[in-house]
Order: sequence, then structure tokens, then C-alpha cells
Amino acid sequence: MNKFGLIVEREFSTRVKKKSFIILTILMPFIFAALIFVPIWLSGITDDNQKTVGVCDKTQKYLPLLKSDATYRFVPVANADDLSLYADTTGYEAIVSIQADLATHPKAVAIYSRKEVPAGLLSYVTNVVNEKIRHDKLAATGIVGLDKIIDDVQSEITIPTLKRNAEGDSISSDTNIAIAAGFVFTFLIYMFVMSYGGMVMQSVMEEKTNRIVELMVSSVKPFQLMMGKIVGISLVGFVQLAIWGVMLAAILIGAGMLFGISAADTQQAAMASQMAGMAGTGAMPTTIPTESQQIVTALLNLPYAEMGICFVLYFVGGYLLYASFFAAVGASVNAQEDSSQFMMPVILIMVFSLYAAMGSAENTNGPLAFWTSLFPLTSPIVMMVRIPFTVPLWQEILSIALLYGTALFFVWCSARIYRVGILMYGKKPSIKEMLRWMRYR
Repeated sequence: MNKFGLIVEREFSTRVKKKSFIILTILMPFIFAALIFVPIWLSGITDDNQKTVGVCDKTQKYLPLLKSDATYRFVPVANADDLSLYADTTGYEAIVSIQADLATHPKAVAIYSRKEVPAGLLSYVTNVVNEKIRHDKLAATGIVGLDKIIDDVQSEITIPTLKRNAEGDSISSDTNIAIAAGFVFTFLIYMFVMSYGGMVMQSVMEEKTNRIVELMVSSVKPFQLMMGKIVGISLVGFVQLAIWGVMLAAILIGAGMLFGISAADTQQAAMASQMAGMAGTGAMPTTIPTESQQIVTALLNLPYAEMGICFVLYFVGGYLLYASFFAAVGASVNAQEDSSQFMMPVILIMVFSLYAAMGSAENTNGPLAFWTSLFPLTSPIVMMVRIPFTVPLWQEILSIALLYGTALFFVWCSARIYRVGILMYGKKPSIKEMLRWMRYR
């Protein structure tokens, strides 16, 4: 095996054998899945302990409308001012006081409790009361059927979104799902570029501090050493991503079935897409797809092949660009605190890229999205937000060409800084000195 291969193997094997890498690789998919499904699971848990809510309704118009359920039981009370209702030993969660007709006296209602009133209870009582007030005011007009007329006027429709090709074929789409999918890939690139680029810098700084690099450069060229580190650590990232992808897919499928998104939804998704297409052409579908079927359909209709290819290309290009910069920084400084001066511009650029990606989600073909997806320092982050919305091929090719061209230039510049910086000790170099290192032969 050549020297470059040995360096790659060393960087790769050293990191994948660490306990921290193994533990993080195994736990992270479960943590990610938990962040998605635990809130769903918790929201579905109901309190078996039914709470009693007293209702003092002087009008006797609103009490019959407050229906008991598994959470709250509404019972009449004679007087809301009875202090025994608020004692520590009371069995009442809250007291609803209605002293007059709310259609004419809107402030004659209040909810009392020994502690903060639960949001669910407040929302339910408010909705019931407001609906009754609305009905009474409409009835007071004397117009027969006015409430039904207003309901018809205020009715809302749900507008389906579809993608149609030149042949006239339509498939269901969902803007929110497309944005979410784009941001998943965007944050993956951001996280891995920053974390694994930081690994490159940390590795270079450690070897420089320990003077190990002086022995290594006596056997290999500095450029081979730098690229070996970059490639070796990138392979660690790809392995970790692959493991996470397989594990996360299995976890999400299992969790999806547990939470009601079964294989039947997936099988019916194509039918749902066809029905959506019929709706887009004016034909009336015989059945309406469920919400879960619509979600699955939109997920299935995402351009996964294009997204996967672009993710790999932008991940490699972005990592190569920033990792080469990190390697140059690591070779130029002698302590962790000295690197802050050089890292600040990188951090600011990456933060700006995230903000640009968020801004581009609202208009994926706008000037901000267009130019930041072409600019090499921001394109790995921004372009992944645009991909689910169908980016012209020439823009993708131009963006990737600019990214890799810039990355190769940065690699060349970093290599020339690296070969001098790894053997320099003492004071922290200035930007001017680092530029002078690039001219050394």
C-alpha cells in the first residue's frame, strides 16, 4: 500500500475504533427518532384521572353545552363564591362562573382555580361559549336560517398542490414536506462539514503540538499527509452516514407502523396520487385519501434519486472546501485558542448559509436562493433546500462546477500553507505571513 493509502487507513481506523464513535453512531438514530415520535406519543397520552369542573350557570343556557369527556367532568354548583370550592381538599379542578347572558353581557364569565387554569380547559370552554353567543346573536336578527347561510359563506376549501409534467401527468406534492426534506439534507451537510472539518483541524494541531508531524513529513510529502487526513476523515463520515441511514430507516418504519402509518398507507399512496391527479384534471375521485396517505404520497413523490446524488456531490465538495481550510488553520496555529481568529470567518459564512437557506425556502427561485446556491461557499447548504422544488439542470451543473473548482483552489492554497505551517512554531502567524507562505517554492 502506498503512503497516501496508509495515512487514509490510519485516520479512518483510529476514529472508527473509538468508543465515542461507536456509541454515538448507535445512539444518534434513536435520539433523532425520539425527537420525532416522543412528542407524538406524549400528545396521545390521556390522563385517566378525570377532573371535576364546577359550573355556576345563572342562565342555565351554557351548562348543557359543556359535555364531559375522559379528561373533564362538568357538574353544576350553586355559588361560584363559595370558598369551600377552593380549599386544598376540594375535588374541583376549576369553577366556571357565568352570571348573565353573555350575548348581552360578554364580561359576565370567568374561570376560577387554585392554580393556573389548564390551557385545554380554557380553550374548550371558550369555544363552546363563543359558539353559543354567535348562535344567539344570529337568532336575535329574526332571519330564518341565517346561521346556516353564514356557515356556508365562511366555509373554507383545501387546495391540493400537484406537479404536472409536459405529458400532462400529475402527481401529488406537499410544499411543507418538500421544505422539511430539503432542510434535513441541509442540516446534515452543515453538521458534518463543521464536525468533521473540525476533526481535521484538531488532528493537525495535535500532531503539530506533539511534534509527531516532524517525523511524518520526513517520510511523506506534506500534501499527501494533508489529503490523507481529509480523505480518511471523510470516509469516517460516509460510514457513519450510511449506518445512520439504515438504522434510521428501520426505526422510522417501525415507529410509523406503531403510530398508524402502516404498509397499507404506502400501498394506497399511489392510488391517492392518482386521485389527486384526477382532481387536477377536473375528474372527481371516488374516494378521498386520508391525511396519512397524503403525507406518504408526498414523501414518495419527492425526487430521491436527484436529492441523493446532489447530497453526495455537495457533501464531498463542501467538505473538501472547508476541510482544506481547517487543515491550513490547524497547521498555522499552536493552540486551540489561537484558532478562533481564523475560524470566525468560516463560522459566519456557515451561519449566513443557514439563514440564506431559511430565507430561500419561501421562494426557491428568487434572487437570494439563486445566487447563494451558485456561490461556492454557500451552495452546499442552500442548494439542498431548492432541490425538492425542481432546479434547472444547468443551475445544478454550474453550481457543482463552481463548488469543485473553488474546492480544488482552496486545496492548492491550503497545501502550500500546510507544508510551511506544520513546521512553524512560536508566535501566531498573520494573514500576510500565511499569504507569503503560499509563494514559497
